[in-house]
Amino acid sequence: MNRRAVIEEAILPPFVALLLAVVVGDLLILSFGQSPGAVFKLLLEGTWGNAYGFGQVLYKATTLVFTGLAVGLGLRAGLFNIGAESQLAAGGFCAALVGLLLPDGIPALLCLPLYILAAGIGGGIVGAVPGVLKAKFGAHEVIVTIMLNFIVLALLNYLTSEKVHVPDTLHTPELKSGALPRLGDFLEPFHGSAANATILLAILAAILLGWYLFRTKRGFELRAVGLQSRAAEYAGVSVAGVTWRALAVSGAIAGIGGLNYVLGYKHYYEEGFATGAGFLGIAVALVGRNHPLGIVLAALLFATLSQGGLAVNALVPKQMVDVLQAVVILAVSTSVPEVRRLLRLHRSTES
Repeated sequence: MNRRAVIEEAILPPFVALLLAVVVGDLLILSFGQSPGAVFKLLLEGTWGNAYGFGQVLYKATTLVFTGLAVGLGLRAGLFNIGAESQLAAGGFCAALVGLLLPDGIPALLCLPLYILAAGIGGGIVGAVPGVLKAKFGAHEVIVTIMLNFIVLALLNYLTSEKVHVPDTLHTPELKSGALPRLGDFLEPFHGSAANATILLAILAAILLGWYLFRTKRGFELRAVGLQSRAAEYAGVSVAGVTWRALAVSGAIAGIGGLNYVLGYKHYYEEGFATGAGFLGIAVALVGRNHPLGIVLAALLFATLSQGGLAVNALVPKQMVDVLQAVVILAVSTSVPEVRRLLRLHRSTES
């Protein structure tokens, strides 16, 4: 396949999918008796059109990058990780516990590696459980991760409310050291938004995952298992080893995403902070085609729609934006393969 064909398959299918989503979105808006142009203009003005709205988009996208990368890594190995929700929460909780044990006044750069390690271990353990059960006993990772969501979140809620909460609240005490700065601390227009330095960790995670998947032997083995596990095993790859490692690393990535809330925003762990982010990460991974760069772009798209729903609430119900998110997922999952098939058919007829 020549370079032109690669570029066509990378750009044209997502463009067609987004165009279809916009057309359906226009029909939805018209059904509410509003002008599509006015609604989309208000959505853009409330997100990318002002610094505060853009900051909120970046904050929401940061968490979605982590959960999207976590789900995308699992899918690359042929595994469907539905547990990013509990892995994200477990990572945030473990980081909060470390923060409560640290003495006051330690600079963020000195204790950040400890926070990352704690969050990664917390999410990694939750991810490793279905990985080991899948590798050793053949338990289906979808069922196990779904069940673990309920178990882990209930356990974390119990520990928070009964052991480490501030009286009359549902959150832990505020961390003593290591809070990450917000963008508003350096850039005045972002003042008041929740965007913080964790976004740099998200970008670094995407870069490292891309390097791991496409530049290392382990990454090649993981992708080989995802494409054809029997052929990979015949070639000497340990499918069981790839399986549990993929889900453990997937959980660790999601767990580190908990730092966005715990270190960068509220500076404490709170019940329910991860609600929805793990499951939306599935959509981010699917729309991003399980590629780190695509996941980053998809995270920005879904974060824009999420924040934009608040901006357009004066004209249409916020739930319309939730429906639009579903439309984007359906458009990508159905039109992208079809457009690629038509492109290849067109090239074969030309040759």
